[in-house]
Amino acid sequence: MTVDNGMLARLERRAIWLTLGAAAVALVAPQAGPPIAAGVFGGALIVAVSYWAIKRGVDGIAAALTAGASPRARTVGALIMSVLRYALLALIAYVMIARLRLSPVGLLAGASVVPASVAIEALATLRQHGKV
Repeated sequence: MTVDNGMLARLERRAIWLTLGAAAVALVAPQAGPPIAAGVFGGALIVAVSYWAIKRGVDGIAAALTAGASPRARTVGALIMSVLRYALLALIAYVMIARLRLSPVGLLAGASVVPASVAIEALATLRQHGKV
């Protein structure tokens, strides 16, 4: 299975626009305001770091496979990067929740931009193929 880089670029752009839109809605919503908008950006940052780490990890594994690296080296490298990725995400989440005291609702809204972007892309693809 191949990855359509155009699709990934569309998902990335859409996630950025959804983040900006959610933050704008939070700024004007009567019960929300700047704390929720800041949380939206924080949640989107967590998802962006996770996406970047996964994308980089997959690219690294693909490069190792094509370069002929040993299976043991690939496994150890993938395990180390996975542990480091989750440690980095935990640290970022800790700072945002415990130190910066960002809104959990805002963080959840920001973390939801990538799934929302994927859902919109899926619906657009289905519509394009006449399934919806």
